[in-house]
Amino acid sequence: MDDHGHADHGHDEHHEEGFIRKYIFSVDHKVIGIQYGLTALCFLMFGFCLMILMRWQLASPGAPIPLIGGWLGDANAPGGIMLPEFYNQLGAMHGTIMVFLAVVPMIVGAFGNYVVPLQIGAPDMAFPKLNMMSYWVYFVGGIVMLASFFMPGGAANSGWTSYAPLSIIATSGQTAWLIGMIFLITSSLLGSMNIIVTIFQLRAPGMTWMRLPYFIWAQLVTSFLLVLAFPPLEAAGVMQLMDRVAGTSFFMPSGLYVSGEILEYAGGGSVLLWQHLFWFLAHPEVYVLILPAFGIVAEVIANNTRKPLWGYKALVYSGIFLGFMSFVVWAHHMFMTGMGTVISAFFQTTTMIISIPSVVILTALLISLWGGSIRFNTPMLFALAFLPMFGIGGLTGLPLGLAPTDIHLHDTYYVIGHFHYVVAPGTIFGIFAGIYYWFPKITGRRMSEALGKAHFFSSLIFINGIFFPMFLTGLAGVSRRLYDGGAQYSHAAPVMHWNSFMSYAAFGLLAAQLFFIVNFVWSIFRGKEAGDNPWDATTLDMCATTSPPMGHGNFKVIPTVHRGPYDYSAPGAEDSFLPQTAPKQEG
Repeated sequence: MDDHGHADHGHDEHHEEGFIRKYIFSVDHKVIGIQYGLTALCFLMFGFCLMILMRWQLASPGAPIPLIGGWLGDANAPGGIMLPEFYNQLGAMHGTIMVFLAVVPMIVGAFGNYVVPLQIGAPDMAFPKLNMMSYWVYFVGGIVMLASFFMPGGAANSGWTSYAPLSIIATSGQTAWLIGMIFLITSSLLGSMNIIVTIFQLRAPGMTWMRLPYFIWAQLVTSFLLVLAFPPLEAAGVMQLMDRVAGTSFFMPSGLYVSGEILEYAGGGSVLLWQHLFWFLAHPEVYVLILPAFGIVAEVIANNTRKPLWGYKALVYSGIFLGFMSFVVWAHHMFMTGMGTVISAFFQTTTMIISIPSVVILTALLISLWGGSIRFNTPMLFALAFLPMFGIGGLTGLPLGLAPTDIHLHDTYYVIGHFHYVVAPGTIFGIFAGIYYWFPKITGRRMSEALGKAHFFSSLIFINGIFFPMFLTGLAGVSRRLYDGGAQYSHAAPVMHWNSFMSYAAFGLLAAQLFFIVNFVWSIFRGKEAGDNPWDATTLDMCATTSPPMGHGNFKVIPTVHRGPYDYSAPGAEDSFLPQTAPKQEG
């Protein structure tokens, strides 16, 4: 790490960096965290708008899309009507953007970058220039992904899973998808290695492992998941790219007929090999999304109940066990591939086992509420809603982890409902809790509580309106990938009316985000001034830094840690909180 990276000593103090060096190609982890956050929020909104287009089509199959139907062009939507090919593009890109361009960069790139060094008392990340590179590689990957919409044939249309052989014979947008994924995976590898080294090497004096805030543990386990699970998918992405552009056949079987003609591939490739390599990443990916959300929720709950987290060590060990087990459950996505009863039984068993640490974490967070003097501010409301929403997501996943029930539910809307309860009212509520919680620290200003609560209650109502009916349509056997929502199938007729209901709820959820957008932009410039410790918190990010934190270096003096992360309402203490920097009383 550069010695001159810390501009808080001697004559360096008067050396001003230019705008580009300070805000564009910055090596300050706080600026990079903000870059990640703002970029990911834009992608989150864009991915959400793709879903709105899909929901319009599902509510009114064949009806022209208002306002933008003509803009989509004759190739995609003659007369403004959505064709199945364009619907497939929306589905593939919505999933890819939300997972790889929005939620992971937000929860690991933004929160990880900004908060981890502050919470462990570090002056910066271990490798500042690598940190800058991880953001820009992510940004380029995102631009490549979006550019694919303007390529001949449009964007990727083989689902966010890019299953072979369909993805190998798909339009050129699939090539851009693979190139973008390689960039995004590289970015995640660089960022997660940085977080691991930072947590191991740059903790402040006295910051022992069991004094780390739970958010840090969550980021550490998540980073290990990324480092271990992403390389197989990166290799698979390169191999699939070679199948598309160089005529190899890693995933192309022999004798495949397309439009009445046999494809000229050497053959011998395995389509199941792609599925194994993809799900070996994509199942740990679920915990990459949820573990940092657990970490955020734990911080917010401890702070707003004014008491220590219940079962801190159980939370830590459960998080580590969850990370370990996430690598041996991937094939529960593949029960329909005919893998055999013995191996099915193994993956069913591991899937049931992995639910245990999730329940332990959820239970510990619920018990932490008991006897607390709870402050129902906006971050706390999002954190509280996260618990039952994630609970619904987890419970509905159990039937999918058992082969006999999965046969009926596989690839239906039930799967969509289950997954989205984990990541939409689950992880994204965790993200909003974190934004409202750390916003005063990042900007020095508070967000409006009235607008925040309006945002919370409207989002909670509408988000359940979208996803809960999916369980009903899924149980009725409606497939998740029908561009008309199942209108052509008689077995779907009894539940077709839910499509309109879910679409209205989606439009309501879009409107509800206006509260957040107005609140966010207004508060940056006009929000009430926040003090250095706006929430009376105990962790170093709040109690040892200014709001917003000082420039590169973070701390005037590196703090020394004397106690655990959640010393709230300690017996005999004058205040309701004892910062980690407060020395322990003798005797």
